[in-house]
Amino acid sequence: MRTRAVRLYGKDDLRLEEFDLPPIREDEILARVVSDSICMSSHKAAKQGADHKRVPKDIARNPTIIGHEFCGTILEVGRKWQRRFKAGGKFAIQPAINYQGSLAAPGYSYRHIGGDATTVIIPNEVMECGCLLDYTGEAFFSASLAEPMSCIVGAFHANYHSKPGTYVHDMGIVRGGAMAILAGAGPMGLGAIDYAIHCDRRPGLLVVTDIDDARLSRAASLLTAADAQSNGVNLLYVNTNAQPNPAEHLLSLTGGPSTIAQGRPEEARMGGKGFDDVLVLAPVRPVVECGDRILGRDGCLNFFAGPLAPNFSAQMNFYNVHYGSTHLLGTSGGNTEDMIESLDLMSRGQINPAAMVTHVGGLDAVIETTLNLPNIPGGKKLIYTGLSMPLTAIGDFEEKGRRDPVFAELARIARRHGGLWSLEAEKYLLENAGRLGR
Repeated sequence: MRTRAVRLYGKDDLRLEEFDLPPIREDEILARVVSDSICMSSHKAAKQGADHKRVPKDIARNPTIIGHEFCGTILEVGRKWQRRFKAGGKFAIQPAINYQGSLAAPGYSYRHIGGDATTVIIPNEVMECGCLLDYTGEAFFSASLAEPMSCIVGAFHANYHSKPGTYVHDMGIVRGGAMAILAGAGPMGLGAIDYAIHCDRRPGLLVVTDIDDARLSRAASLLTAADAQSNGVNLLYVNTNAQPNPAEHLLSLTGGPSTIAQGRPEEARMGGKGFDDVLVLAPVRPVVECGDRILGRDGCLNFFAGPLAPNFSAQMNFYNVHYGSTHLLGTSGGNTEDMIESLDLMSRGQINPAAMVTHVGGLDAVIETTLNLPNIPGGKKLIYTGLSMPLTAIGDFEEKGRRDPVFAELARIARRHGGLWSLEAEKYLLENAGRLGR
């Protein structure tokens, strides 16, 4: 079987190539990839090459296919798995397979499977670990976004709290508590807000910060305070650039005292004020330190944003660790149960990952997009691997439509869906992409 794929050969060395896949073995599955969303983790892998923990050392000789947020259809099933999977079925993959304790994962470590490809071979260990998931929804892009959503779900589940005098960790964010999502108006932040409002363990107060008014305005228009209030959540958006002391201002929103500005942070904690849960979505030292300063008693800070620099560090108040029981953890990815929950919430319409998508492109847009991802504004970059299409912002469909009838129709579809990507847009693009630029 012939395939086209973007492969990693070394640091900043990605190549779009066409090559033959070997025949599948009896414990493997052949599949067609339809969509993949590009993750910052793929950018980090491309920048670090063989120094990345999930990337093999021999990629210069045996390159791996990148991309791990993908969805598609099964083409052929090896004999071992024929009772469990059928040709024609849609699938999603949880890439964090954790097979026998290994960090190896599709999209980082394998020669024949990754999201940025047209056809792939799914190895036995993916099925053995229960990480090949049936997908019954219509939109391929939703299943691609189930992987990043599972990371968010996992973060909410991983936070923990303890009652004084006990050693039992109560897992999950505090139900009805105060939660802050710092640097939260980007694509992962939107997913986190959506989940916080619509999951079954919601905070009572949710404060979302960013330093960009445009991002905050878009977030507030997509995930509204009114919708949050109807679900029992008081949702506030804050531009911390407008605050002379962001931590003091954020604490004030919880009814906490302003003694933090007077060098007595312990009073804010010991008074029971501050945030129960803080999710940090940017690997920026002042953001991390602000998160630490606004924790209430038994507050849990989840450092969600993985830094590119291995020596990234920030200060933490250990007085409050000792006397206020504040604590820190980090999560990277979700597990299979988190992804199943994400797919279930999407299928029932409780969360809508379309808000995360701001750009759409084809396989030939992957290399430039992946290498320059931090410099491209907006949210998720969605790739349809069977198409040739430049990466295009949904907001630019209208302008491009003046010269291209396909983009003109995509612009009309986007307007019908409030400026968001949609199943209707996906179907139209897949059916008409051959007319792009004609």
